[in-house]
Amino acid sequence: MLRGRGGRSRGRGCGVEEIKARRRQQERALRKSRKEKQLVSKRLPRGLQGDGEDMAIRETSVSQEEVSQLYQRIQHGSDDRLVALRALRRALQLKEAQQMFVGFENSIHVLIGLFTSTLTSVQLEAAQCLLELSHADDPNISLVCLPATPYLLTYLSGQSAKFTELCLYVLGNLAAENEAVRSQLLVQGVVQALASCLQSPHGAVVEAAAYSLSQLLQAKEAGERIIPAVLEANVTPHLIRLLAVDSECGVQTAVECAWCLHYTVSSGVNSECLISQGLVRQAVILLAALGRAVDFGSLGRAVDLGTTDGVELLIYPVARCLGNLMASDGAAQCKAQLHDGDLLRALSVFVRGFLQSQPFVTRECLWLLNNLTAGDGQFCSAIFCLNLVPVFLQLIPFSGGINTLVLMLLGNIAEMGPAYCEKLLQQTGVFPALCTTLRTADPEVVRLTLEVLNLVLSHCQQACVEFANQSGIPALEAIQYNSNEEIRVRANFLMDRYFADKAI
Repeated sequence: MLRGRGGRSRGRGCGVEEIKARRRQQERALRKSRKEKQLVSKRLPRGLQGDGEDMAIRETSVSQEEVSQLYQRIQHGSDDRLVALRALRRALQLKEAQQMFVGFENSIHVLIGLFTSTLTSVQLEAAQCLLELSHADDPNISLVCLPATPYLLTYLSGQSAKFTELCLYVLGNLAAENEAVRSQLLVQGVVQALASCLQSPHGAVVEAAAYSLSQLLQAKEAGERIIPAVLEANVTPHLIRLLAVDSECGVQTAVECAWCLHYTVSSGVNSECLISQGLVRQAVILLAALGRAVDFGSLGRAVDLGTTDGVELLIYPVARCLGNLMASDGAAQCKAQLHDGDLLRALSVFVRGFLQSQPFVTRECLWLLNNLTAGDGQFCSAIFCLNLVPVFLQLIPFSGGINTLVLMLLGNIAEMGPAYCEKLLQQTGVFPALCTTLRTADPEVVRLTLEVLNLVLSHCQQACVEFANQSGIPALEAIQYNSNEEIRVRANFLMDRYFADKAI
């Protein structure tokens, strides 16, 4: 019975197709995880709040009477209305104050009235109160703020960049977790308004617009309603244009635009359109430039680190965007533009450079490399030309999904046939690395190792001798007692097929 099950693993296509299927499954899981975990990512930019005053969130509580008094002071137009608005804004940083305020009759309409005031100072303070409310954890508060959306959209075309930026963050926060808000914004023309803001000469406005757009694009209904509107409004060329570290808008704007493009691509809507607009070319240019900067230690000259949280935050969504394009209907069109040694060099730099500090970047780049090398002889050949196999072998000891991605990558290369397997054998340390992974406790790592071995041993007779010389047979024999039945079957199959005369 065991031999019969092992026989079904004999065909080369079976193991490779299984690897590809698992890769696609992992890609879907990554995409689903990103959408579910990051959907609610409201932002409260403190830089917009006040001119030099300390805006740290209060640690003390607030009573209903205090909030009521503040409401009455702003409602009745007393001389100290502006002072009351500032105090209210500080109070609204507290959850209980948010609930108290929206519970008062007509409170949001009073606030909207002040938001539309002709007095700039009053208008700005009212907008900052709306910003605090939009940042509330309670999704029902965003519904209470729904009447403010037409005014927020109207003021996006105003003269004050600071006020426009503030309105954009309010809109993005309100849209983050409430479909009713997003539906109304779509009807009111939010996509066209954001498209206009993305062309603003003010970098802060462009970044805020990209943030607001990313909140819309993460919605569960984005594929059906929002992304078609974005494509129709020709927004994506602006996002692609901003995907550059030397943009006047700054790296953080490029990060927001990269996530917008990732969400668009991962929805599966018309990826060919994005490719024809130059997304692949721009992404490759960006990653190659970042790779050169990181590799030669000139990152500080290429990127102003004082204005960004870290270049890894840009590499991550761009690599994922390309990875998703490789998994889309436009994969062939995408690959036609991707045969660039600079891209592979950059990815290898990121894989090594961020392994210890930011391993999520390493995983994302390895996943992209897997999609690039799957069934592609040119990319697999480029791996050898750039001498990248030793780089990947150094990652074998690392867990957290890194070693499995490396094994999948080696499987892609081995699947290309005898010539590629012979080149693998010429790399010092391949079999010692595989013998190490055979002895790990992770069943997925062991399973993938057996797949790689099956491909290499079937394509190259000399490999059997070298594997035996590297003490591989005892490692295989030990797996025959593994508690995982699938692994036992695969190990038995390899022993019976390649080393039956050498078994103890």
